[in-house]
Amino acid sequence: MATAATEVIGGPRGRYAGRELPWLLTAAVLSALAAIPAGFGVALRIPCLRTHWSGDGQFWNACYSDLPNAYRDGNLGAGLASFLQGADGAPTTGQPPLTGLALMAMASIVPAADREGTRIAWYFALWAVVLTLLLLAIVWMVASTARAPWAAVHVALAPVVALVGFVSADLLGVALASAGMWAWSRRRPGAAGVLLGLAIAARSYPVLILIAIGLLALRSGQRRSFARTASHAVATVLAVFGALWLLHPEAAVASYRAWLSAGAGYGSPWLLPQLAGNPLPSWALTALAAGGWVVAVLAGAVLALSSARRPTVAEVSLVMVGIVLVTGRSFTVQSSLWLVPLVAWCLVQWRDHLIWAGAEAMHFVAVWLTIAATKVPDRGMPNAWYAFFSMLRVIAVLWLVAMVWLRARERWGSAEAEPDALAGSMAGAEDRLIVKFS
Repeated sequence: MATAATEVIGGPRGRYAGRELPWLLTAAVLSALAAIPAGFGVALRIPCLRTHWSGDGQFWNACYSDLPNAYRDGNLGAGLASFLQGADGAPTTGQPPLTGLALMAMASIVPAADREGTRIAWYFALWAVVLTLLLLAIVWMVASTARAPWAAVHVALAPVVALVGFVSADLLGVALASAGMWAWSRRRPGAAGVLLGLAIAARSYPVLILIAIGLLALRSGQRRSFARTASHAVATVLAVFGALWLLHPEAAVASYRAWLSAGAGYGSPWLLPQLAGNPLPSWALTALAAGGWVVAVLAGAVLALSSARRPTVAEVSLVMVGIVLVTGRSFTVQSSLWLVPLVAWCLVQWRDHLIWAGAEAMHFVAVWLTIAATKVPDRGMPNAWYAFFSMLRVIAVLWLVAMVWLRARERWGSAEAEPDALAGSMAGAEDRLIVKFS
């Protein structure tokens, strides 16, 4: 029965079945597949394109995007020069340095138009092109480094990308972090450091990827290579931050200052007390978020240094990133993009991927209906139901973390370990440091 059933989707195994497809053909197929979530992501925003992201319809139609709203509400049309000079009425992005500069740079090439709605549509369209190219770059980098090139299908067909890939500019940081991991796998520690530094300047999560590489380098005795990567990363972050500080000091620190004073955001488990009418104070949120980073690093250290055999860079990174996401002050819908390439590099089973993606999809709808309920309470989603879908998403991410953790411990404890495609200079190196718990 099983043999006959396989003929429905391709027929019996042929004489060329053992051969891998040529790289160019593999890349072409993966690129074509990536057009599916990209096209869905743009099509999802068509109702908002018609209304230029004005009014509450962007929540009822689940087509909200930070990009056009930032262009309008942040006065990005004032120009990059006004932003850098910090003049009166200068644009504000509220984003980390590199992301803020990217938002401003894109605004500076929007074609002139009399109507603001036309300029907003152009701004989103330009970003849609750039984000699609970044998605293709991520697919290529995963396919060229993963143990099985077709693992990049986890990126090319990721439901999360289809839903939130065009909500923000986060794919810029994801692409830079992926490029840094790709460079490390190619034994280019200096380039890896520069790329990871740029990624850190775009968003803070790549710090965890750098720590993951450092922990595994400590275990394998490749501290010199990691020191070069870390030094380049720190220098790059300081260069970006310092340059922006000289031109516009307020913009350099705006996002970090806003983070310290912000309340609990959507998606965070720390929002639940607020939904119940008892919001946590700002200092408590800061302590909980910082504690999440500490727990994440400790969990990554245990996985990296105490496993019977070395886990992969992607596995340690996913465990730490996942923990930080679910313990942060805010767990925005687009933050899940940071897990997508790590899921592919970890060769997560599609069952686990779709369990996580299903929870993400339900939360994606729930968050917009909850925000819309602030305007029309009798049509939106009650807070109790949003709390349910929010926690379901947190549990799904922790499920993903647990599956990667257990699979890493089990697989690397086996007699034959599969090579780490991202190991770089650590590939084949003997363990120099192993921590055992009695």
